[in-house]
Amino acid sequence: MFGWLRRKAEPSLKETQTMKLWVGLGNPGAKHALDRHNIGFMVVDAIADDHKFGPEQAKFSGLARTGMIGDEKVLILKPTTFMNKSGLSVQKAMAFYKIPLSDVTVFHDELDIAPGKVRVKMGGGLAGHNGLKSINQMCGGPDFQRIRLGIGHPGHKDRVSGYVLSGFAKDEINLRDDMCNGIGRYADKLASGATDLFQNRVAEYIAR
Repeated sequence: MFGWLRRKAEPSLKETQTMKLWVGLGNPGAKHALDRHNIGFMVVDAIADDHKFGPEQAKFSGLARTGMIGDEKVLILKPTTFMNKSGLSVQKAMAFYKIPLSDVTVFHDELDIAPGKVRVKMGGGLAGHNGLKSINQMCGGPDFQRIRLGIGHPGHKDRVSGYVLSGFAKDEINLRDDMCNGIGRYADKLASGATDLFQNRVAEYIAR
């Protein structure tokens, strides 16, 4: 009966799929492009390139690229607000796509981890990182995933500012590049929630 009525099409996976937000932290401009503080930018660029994301677009007070990693739809965002205002950019993207804080992953430099080491952490303290503090303040708290990218410590707190705003030493460049390439290669493990496997695979790649 009423066979002439058209059934409403079921929404496709793409239409119903949630968006994950992956944020690389850094400072905008050529002056800062190779700073240790910008390793978050470098890593998310490597991920987007490795997984053939679309072109970069200026939006959400940042630079954004969208693509698929495995079965997950991901928005990669590099805030162009400078580090201490990163939360403004992240909040805009979260609001536009209705992304919960639990689906936000932030890639950032970490002084307390040796160069070339990568650690995954969910929530917790902010370790004095201005980018993380801004996201915590603007986006509803600290309960987002962090990918902590080791850059080492200069040895004294008075040297930290100059250290993070300077480039990697010659003997650190290969390690930096391996970190970026390893994370790009195994980003599908991270996207699927296999964080331990992601961390192990990246460590193996860097140590090879």
